[in-house]
Amino acid sequence: MSSLAAREAYKDELTKLAADNGNIICLEADLGGKEHPFQQSYPDRFFNLGIAELASVDIAAGLSKAGFVPFFSTFASFAALRAAEGVKLALGYMGENIKIVAAYGGVSGGWFGTTHHCLEDIAVIQTFQNIRIACPHGEAETRRVVQEAAASKEPYYIRLSRNDKFDSLARDESSSCRELLFEGAVRSDAPLCLVSIGEQATEICSRIYQENERVNHAHLCYVDRDSLKRYKAELQAAAGTFLVVEEHRAAGGTASSLALLLPESQVYSHDCGEEWPIYGGSHADVLHYLGFGYEALTRQIAELGGDADDF
Repeated sequence: MSSLAAREAYKDELTKLAADNGNIICLEADLGGKEHPFQQSYPDRFFNLGIAELASVDIAAGLSKAGFVPFFSTFASFAALRAAEGVKLALGYMGENIKIVAAYGGVSGGWFGTTHHCLEDIAVIQTFQNIRIACPHGEAETRRVVQEAAASKEPYYIRLSRNDKFDSLARDESSSCRELLFEGAVRSDAPLCLVSIGEQATEICSRIYQENERVNHAHLCYVDRDSLKRYKAELQAAAGTFLVVEEHRAAGGTASSLALLLPESQVYSHDCGEEWPIYGGSHADVLHYLGFGYEALTRQIAELGGDADDF
């Protein structure tokens, strides 16, 4: 059973990895908490850089040039938007070995409001080529993504939520999170495949998969363009119609990318719409306000023909 939220699992896993890798540096933008485990274990490799995201990415670039492996954590909205120029140049163009861990992805900030919500980050980062984009689900998958990021020399953007705790979908111990993960056996007679990205989406899709024998469920952890290309053949074998479920806007989301990669398939999106998330409340409250969730998704499936013989 999961005991930690993804962003806490990140801190714990990075601290463990740092024991065997003296080049790992932990950078924070003043949201790591008073008892950050990395700071307690390796104070000489922990730096709270404050509210200076663009400068933090530049500092991370310098550390990378010097042979270190910097992990920089901040709100997704500030990592992908406020620091966009630095991400574009240092990670996309220069290809520096920088790992950005973007917590509070989507509207997981709840009461923090529109300035701290982020429904555009995947679209922004996707345009900066050569960056791995990971949206892990649950503690176990988050830990594995952090391990993969630390072992890789590629730039990473890891999108996390806030405080929710989930059990990751079962994955073979030897498999990478870069591999496409189908929940259960692929149903050859199911005309629709739900494609989930992120924690809330994966929880919703898993519930529907258990209830509706007319659907398959493919969970994507990595959603950068190169990773999506690798999934193409497996997805096409699973169904001819896809409904991508993602806590993001439709514009520039994963559904858009898959539609270009799968021109002979029907690709639809269940997303957070075009409204600004101005409603104050919990994560679930804001998602409901934006029309994202189990009830809305089941209605969309029915409208697509999920209860009929064909789509």
